[in-house]
Amino acid sequence: MAQAATNALRLPAEVLYAHELEALKETDKAPRPAGWQLSPRAVLTFITGGTAGGVTITPKYIGHSRLVEIAIATLLTDRALLLIGEPGTAKSWLSENLTAAIHGSSSKVIQGTAGTTEEQIRYSWNYAMLLANGPSEQALIKSPIYRAMEEGGIARFEEISRCASEVQDALISILSEKTISVPELGQELSASKGFSIIATANTRDRGVNEMSSALKRRFNSIVLPAPADLETELDIVRRRVRELSNSYEIGAALPADDTIRKVVTIFRELRLGTTLDSKEKVKAPSGVISTAEAISLLTGSMALAASFGSGEVEEGDLAAGLQGAIVKDEEKDRLVWKDYLENVMKKRGSEWRPLYNACREMNG
Repeated sequence: MAQAATNALRLPAEVLYAHELEALKETDKAPRPAGWQLSPRAVLTFITGGTAGGVTITPKYIGHSRLVEIAIATLLTDRALLLIGEPGTAKSWLSENLTAAIHGSSSKVIQGTAGTTEEQIRYSWNYAMLLANGPSEQALIKSPIYRAMEEGGIARFEEISRCASEVQDALISILSEKTISVPELGQELSASKGFSIIATANTRDRGVNEMSSALKRRFNSIVLPAPADLETELDIVRRRVRELSNSYEIGAALPADDTIRKVVTIFRELRLGTTLDSKEKVKAPSGVISTAEAISLLTGSMALAASFGSGEVEEGDLAAGLQGAIVKDEEKDRLVWKDYLENVMKKRGSEWRPLYNACREMNG
């Protein structure tokens, strides 16, 4: 098991931060709700950062701590939690880390898509066993939500608004009655204490499959804002790039602070539609220019530098990443990016000139 975890491409939060969780468990003297491995205050420390018995607890979410407090308080009640926000506002990351801190396992996940079915929410069957022996416990395939109800844990439902409305509404009875009926076996599963669901929804998907008012009432909704200012976003990007670099063992030096600042500045200006000094309007590209995209761009640039460059992230590595992140629609975005290069980046002087030249050459 340890070897499998060592070779895993991506470790779940409960494994990645196991030493922090253990330290919190040892020092946590406050009452713990039924089904929780930590008290609410210790969960908050795990998410927002602090210390526990001499161990530094790294912040998992950088933003309004009050939002995290509301999220934790929601999970103490019988209401489920819905995290809403733009792409890249750390909805899934917060969901995973909350679940890891509270339940110790973040792996009970349903990924919402247009193809998600009601069976994936409730249960399905091993049809070979079903045909051979009829309905039985052995033939029953339990959904992540079913397993969370059995264990008194938390199930995660990612991108719930991507599912068809009738599939979403399969949650109504589960959240209301806290039961799943299995008529084929003549039995009913009642949720154990500690059971809840954390769902996420992307504001870009609003109107695609609008949640019914009946379902919305069963969730406490929290809107996660984009990073409020440049320094906050820089802090988020630095931390995540460092973590991902260690996890992937890329083999390149971490980007210089000035390099990260340039990438985040470009992303914020394209996202906000204006330069940071508000002196010039900026055309927005068609794609999502999120904090998560900036993190991905920088780790990708490190991989380029490690495999095909000097091991240090240079302007050519960044230019390739910027081109891919911003130019999603070849016809429209290429013009938007060219306009930004000529009217904003080019005018910023010698400090920005090498990156401008590399980006201009890449954009043709």
